[in-house]
Amino acid sequence: MWKDCGVDAMPEMEATLKRDAVVVPLAAKRVCGAVACRDCGVYRLCAALGLEEDELSLLERVVKRKLIFKRGGLLFRAREPAHYVYAIRSGSVKTCVGTEGGRVQITGLHLPGELLGLAGFDSREYTCEARALETTSVCQVSMQQLEEVAERLPAIHREMLCIMSGQIRHYEQLLLLLGKRNAERRLAAFLLGLSQRFALHRYSPTQFNLSMSRSDIGNYLGIAEETVCRVFTRFQEEGVITTRRRYVELHDIERLRAIAHDPGRRAAAPSALASGT
Repeated sequence: MWKDCGVDAMPEMEATLKRDAVVVPLAAKRVCGAVACRDCGVYRLCAALGLEEDELSLLERVVKRKLIFKRGGLLFRAREPAHYVYAIRSGSVKTCVGTEGGRVQITGLHLPGELLGLAGFDSREYTCEARALETTSVCQVSMQQLEEVAERLPAIHREMLCIMSGQIRHYEQLLLLLGKRNAERRLAAFLLGLSQRFALHRYSPTQFNLSMSRSDIGNYLGIAEETVCRVFTRFQEEGVITTRRRYVELHDIERLRAIAHDPGRRAAAPSALASGT
């Protein structure tokens, strides 16, 4: 794994880090039980230069340290000064914003291999709050040094634009998802999206832990928690998925696609399942 540069957090972040995170020296282990370096969002920046695994001098300059957050741990708050980008090594993180009416709106579920905090590059403030949904390991990446490297190396700058473009597409897809009026379509599309993202980082696309609670899923998708539970039960009864607490197994990806794009096509499923076709 990458070396610990021994650089302390900025003063504004110190209290948060002491309260919510455990600092682990990056030189302590070469391999950790998490997403492989080649599948991490930060590694894509090195891949753009054609660096080998034993030539990660670029990352050694911008990755400050590895942090471990317990469930509920706060990575950063909205409007807090943004000094770092976070690469998720293991676990998961939800992001949310406060509304004018005092509500909390969940805006994202972030998985191993993905980056957090990129929106802070422009304003130098975080635009949302980020909390660990489970024990989560992250690599802390200096925004300032990452920018300095990108200015000198066009390949890194292009790759950063590609990563940010991917995040914009993710939010566009979320808007399209919220535009689906049917709760089943929303939930089916949500599960399909998770499947694709897990596959992208070399995890199983059909078996995974869904770290968001049913309440959080409902908040994220704009449907009631009771409706989320009811739709999950319906999917399970029809043999489309299996759920055990937060473990989810997808049995029929094509059926999920049919539900997500055309809810009328789901009506034929029970008889097809009964006949074994």
